[in-house]
Amino acid sequence: MLATTRHGSVSLLELQRPERRNALDLAQCRALAEAAQTEVAAGARVLVITGQGTSFCSGADLTGVYGTEFLDALYGMLHGLTRLPVPVIAAVNGPAIGAGTQLALACDLRVADESARFAVPTARNGMAVDAWTMRALAHVAGGGLARRLMLAAETVDRDEALRAGLADRAGDLDAALAWAQEIATLAPLTLAHNKLVLNRLVDTAQDAEIDASFAACWASDDVREAATARTERRTPVFTGR
Repeated sequence: MLATTRHGSVSLLELQRPERRNALDLAQCRALAEAAQTEVAAGARVLVITGQGTSFCSGADLTGVYGTEFLDALYGMLHGLTRLPVPVIAAVNGPAIGAGTQLALACDLRVADESARFAVPTARNGMAVDAWTMRALAHVAGGGLARRLMLAAETVDRDEALRAGLADRAGDLDAALAWAQEIATLAPLTLAHNKLVLNRLVDTAQDAEIDASFAACWASDDVREAATARTERRTPVFTGR
C-alpha cells in the first residue's frame, strides 16, 4: 500500500494502489502520515512522494466509506505534511485529481512529468474541500487558475501547471530525487524556518514560532560552519544544529 525507500538523506514514499490509481482511503492516509513522521524522525532531510504506475493519486477512493474518520485522517495527513520541518517534493507522475491535487499542494515543491494533470472536481460530485485547499491553490497558482479549478471544475495539464506555478519543474521521478539530493545539502534549520514562513497564509508579523525559528538559525552551529567554509573555500557541511 505504501513503500518507503531511503536514498541517503532523502526518503521516497510511494503510494502503491495502482489498481485504484493510488486513490486515498483511510488506511492510506494514516500510513502516509505515519511514514512521513517516521522518516523525518530517522533523519531524512527531504521527502519525495510519488505514485506507483501511471497515476500520482486519483483522489479519494469513492468506493470507501466517507465520514468524520476519513476526513480527519485526510486533512490530518495533508496538514501534517505542511508542518514537517523538512521540504517535501511531489513527483507527479500522472493525474493528480481531487485529493491528489490536495496532496501535491501539501508538498512544498512539485516536479511534474508530461502526463501530469491537476483538477479538484468537487462541483461534479457534490463534495467539498476545506478552505486551506482553496487558499493554498490560489496562493501557489494564482486566483485565476484556482477559480477555474474550483468554480468551473477544469483540468489543467503539466505545461499550464508550470506556467501558473502549480508545478515547479518538469521532470520524472529521477529528476525529483536528484533535486531532493541537492536540497538535502542545504542548512536544515534555515529550510525549516523558510517553510514555516511560506506555509503561513496570514500575517506573520507577531508570530512567536517564526520569531523563535529565526533566532535559532542565527544562533546555530550551521551559520558558523558556513562562515568557516567561506574562509576555507569549501562547501559547508550542515548538521541542523
